[in-house]
Amino acid sequence: MDLHAELKAALEAVADPSRAAPMQAYMRDQFVFLGVAAPQRRLAAKALLAGLKGIGADALLEHAQLLWQQPQREYQHVALDMLALHRRQLGIKHIPALLALARERAWWDSVDGMAGIVGEVLRAERQRGGDGHAHMDDALRHADFWLRRIAMLHQLGWRADTDAAWLFDAALALAHEDEFFIRKAIGWALRDYARHAPEAVTAFANAHRQQLSTLTRREALKHQPP
Repeated sequence: MDLHAELKAALEAVADPSRAAPMQAYMRDQFVFLGVAAPQRRLAAKALLAGLKGIGADALLEHAQLLWQQPQREYQHVALDMLALHRRQLGIKHIPALLALARERAWWDSVDGMAGIVGEVLRAERQRGGDGHAHMDDALRHADFWLRRIAMLHQLGWRADTDAAWLFDAALALAHEDEFFIRKAIGWALRDYARHAPEAVTAFANAHRQQLSTLTRREALKHQPP
């Protein structure tokens, strides 16, 4: 059997059809599901995905595209698991392909998963002295708000590697937007950086109180002392 047939068999073997409807409802009926919870999905696919070590970025992206075309949402999650596991094979030149994939069947779960993968690729590049924000300036200005969300979130978890000036400039660039997923993303990105630099985030949020939405400020300062 090929990889995709084996993944299909592995997921169907652990699927609980009674979970499918609630999972679909949680995603506002955007997608259909097999009924496989995340822990079971990761365990079922673990060995198969590990076996892809060294196949190359182009082959990884081809597998991801095929998985993305499957109707059940679990397959997009498997694609993200695969790309995350083998992210060291990806580089800046693959960011456009990752962003293009993220725009297909886009919802917060797949977009946020892709933001993490893009972020890890760019963080590795930054640590090598390269452009840690390659393609993110364009994404921040893109007409598709899901790409703007990825740009806003791509530094999650960077801690000391975070480019604070870029983060704060991006937050202000998107602050005027009414879109819930953008306002939430700005707050989330600021809150994440506050774990490393709480005083800087508090000062920024207070200085731009009039520009940042109430939702954004609440998220940004969620774990800060009053």
